Amino acid sequence: MVTNSSDVIAGRLVERTSRGLAAAVSAAVGDGSLADGTRLPPIRRLANDLELSPSTVSAAWRLLAAARVIRADGRRGTVITAHAQPGPVRYRRALERSISFSVDLSTGVADPALLPDLVSALRRVRQGWSAGSYLDDPIVPGLIERLREDWPYDAKAFVVVDGAMDALDQLATHHLRAGDVVVVENPGFPPLFDLLDAVGARMIGVDVDDDGLVVDQLADALARHPRMAFIQPRAHNPFGTTMTVSRARRLAALLGSTSCLVVEDDSAGAVASTPPISLGRWLPEQTVYVRSFSKSHGPDLRLAAMSGPAALMEELRERRLLGQGWSSRLLQAVLLELLSRDESRRQVETARATYAHRRGTLVAELARRGVVTRGRDGLNLWLPVHDESAAVLYLASRGIGAAAGSPFMSRPGGSAHLRITVGMVAGDFERVADDLAHASRVSSSFGPR
Repeated sequence: MVTNSSDVIAGRLVERTSRGLAAAVSAAVGDGSLADGTRLPPIRRLANDLELSPSTVSAAWRLLAAARVIRADGRRGTVITAHAQPGPVRYRRALERSISFSVDLSTGVADPALLPDLVSALRRVRQGWSAGSYLDDPIVPGLIERLREDWPYDAKAFVVVDGAMDALDQLATHHLRAGDVVVVENPGFPPLFDLLDAVGARMIGVDVDDDGLVVDQLADALARHPRMAFIQPRAHNPFGTTMTVSRARRLAALLGSTSCLVVEDDSAGAVASTPPISLGRWLPEQTVYVRSFSKSHGPDLRLAAMSGPAALMEELRERRLLGQGWSSRLLQAVLLELLSRDESRRQVETARATYAHRRGTLVAELARRGVVTRGRDGLNLWLPVHDESAAVLYLASRGIGAAAGSPFMSRPGGSAHLRITVGMVAGDFERVADDLAHASRVSSSFGPR
């Protein structure tokens, strides 16, 4: 006899494949026919009910489990858990803290004191601003021309979005389906990992070294036919590396023989001390380059620009019409004002130089204490430690906040690290270096090594 849940799924089964079965279950969850906590039949029974092979059902279950629609519950079977998804798990772990710090180096954010003056820019924009219309162009006149001045390649099409994570979210939800393979960096960006988990993608972590993604590992990953590859081309968070031209050329040669879409997240943007670089120079029809303005011009602008293949950018523009429509043209006008005015440019240049000085000074002080770090750019430092938990606790006892390194890892294993927001170290470098060096050696069992 066909069970009730089998009957519900059978009524929505259009394509008799693992993806078709996963889609049928997802549809039933979406319309409420399969509620949270619903216990599904055993695989062999469901396969018999639906006249499918057990291997087809097992493959569908793997897709649904990756998307957190279902959960294996031991001997009690498999249950629906679609509306109990944990959300940004890695992101919360990377930033979790329960006390206030005198020096908070855990956040990865820009120093507010180094951001350009938004109030003055808003006042200047207001003088000639009109409310506009729903039919206006989604990008304010002149902004794309200004962006092209230091864009790393000759991009054909642009979209302005509500920050870099909005860009990554739109690309992932538009381009990926449950079970798709994607390449990510190891270490990488926790919110991206959470996003990819949410869409049910299967991540392959590729190590990052001083020049960018490790070529041999990427070659191995491409053998699994990934649909997308996410990389940070410069000022990598948390590693601090910037991809070299030589490495970029080798990566482009590998990727150019595939259909894998490359998504580049230039999160530091204008405050990175190294020049912009993109695989779009070699693969313009296969690369999406995203530049954030949060760290350089202000997080509350909520703006990023991305370029990519014209057809894909047009699809994203059309898709946005079903949601937010466009990013605030008022905020775009403020950004254009900041990008155009000499005073604002000088403020960003000062911020860039200040971040480079802070990073260089702290790296040198750590080296004097026997702690060698890697990377050469950005607001963050990847600090090697003996014991991650003990290091975080020790620094907290010294009034210093630090982010645990494990949420930044896209695959298990590897040595322990902390992510330190070196851009927020405004002074007292020797004292901070003393504490970081001590933290790198502390052990929960035996004290400093």
